[in-house]
Amino acid sequence: MGKVKTAKRAGTSSGPYDRNKPNAKPSANTNIFRFDKDFGQHILKNPGISDAIVEKAYLKPTDVVLEVGPGTGNITVRALEKAKKVIAVELDPRMGAEVTKRVQGTPLAKKLEVILGDVIKMPELPPCDALISNTPYQISSPLIFKMLAMPNPPRIAVLMFQREFAKRLVAQPGDALYSRLSVNVNFWATCRHIMKVGKQNFKPPPKVESDVVRIEPLIGSARPNIAFEEFDGLLRIAFNRKNKTLRAGFNQKEVLAMCERNYKIYCTLNNIEIDESILENAPVGSPDDVNMDMDIDGDGDDNENGMDEDEDEPEFFREAKDEEAAAKDAKTPSRNPKSKVALVVRAKVEKVLSSTGLADKRARQCDQNDFLKLLLGKFSLFLCYFWSSCPLFRPPIVLLGESS
Repeated sequence: MGKVKTAKRAGTSSGPYDRNKPNAKPSANTNIFRFDKDFGQHILKNPGISDAIVEKAYLKPTDVVLEVGPGTGNITVRALEKAKKVIAVELDPRMGAEVTKRVQGTPLAKKLEVILGDVIKMPELPPCDALISNTPYQISSPLIFKMLAMPNPPRIAVLMFQREFAKRLVAQPGDALYSRLSVNVNFWATCRHIMKVGKQNFKPPPKVESDVVRIEPLIGSARPNIAFEEFDGLLRIAFNRKNKTLRAGFNQKEVLAMCERNYKIYCTLNNIEIDESILENAPVGSPDDVNMDMDIDGDGDDNENGMDEDEDEPEFFREAKDEEAAAKDAKTPSRNPKSKVALVVRAKVEKVLSSTGLADKRARQCDQNDFLKLLLGKFSLFLCYFWSSCPLFRPPIVLLGESS
């Protein structure tokens, strides 16, 4: 009786010599090494898209290019052919070795510098003329803010992001995706959409589609003459609950406490007497009179779209909440009235919001001019810095409209 033939498993050979046949197809699961999705490793395998990304960067022979997450070097090699130097920052040592090996023994090797480490944890980005990246989705927002905060940002950045994130970069006031990220990007730079990239162009393919955008930061005299930390700190407070009014956002206990602390330090360092005249014509009660936990505008849930904001809660919010919780556990609440400084600060904040006509406006409806009006026109005069800590060793910024 003949032997019954059975179906063979995928990738197995039918004989001892089949493995050595020149036409034998390798297994689909065969890789040099396994890609780590925790690092956002989705390698761009379409050479046409790699060419387009480098082409849209308009590189010059004298340019120094910074590439974040070079992977196996598909974009790196093309950038080396057009630029003076490429600085590749890679978190995975295996990828860093792969990029170095790819140009080893060629003239391009002298133009490549590989830095192993987390680009977000670096004190500052290396000086460069252009920034190119198939950006790992986990660091999309931090990388944007790190670039915009540079005193001398690159001339151009061509970056690939998750499609929804890319839409947030160009969102306008009133859009569902409008956020602190949208305001910052369009205030400090110009952003344009370049192309859509399907997930089948990656290995392994991600779960979402991608887009390529070109960001051109404002440099030189075109760059706004204000501190990035000041403007971004203002937006952190405003967009902490973007569907509530600005009055509700700036009257939160944590914000008022931070402003009071910074105002005291400023007055002490500059030997300035605290101005209490504002209390004479302003009926101001205790900050506890306003319940900020209540949705005073009837909008319901702030996160109406069910999406997570890229902006984490500001650090001073968390610190103030922890201190408040510890104080409640340690002693019973006091009914003593607040200090005059606290009342002064609250009165000044209320005066600013009312005089600018933005008190009842929501952050999601405000444009760049509205936020600039708050920062330059009024809030800077009261020196209520929006940082998590007061800039003790930084002189106050002289802004338009500031009086002595």
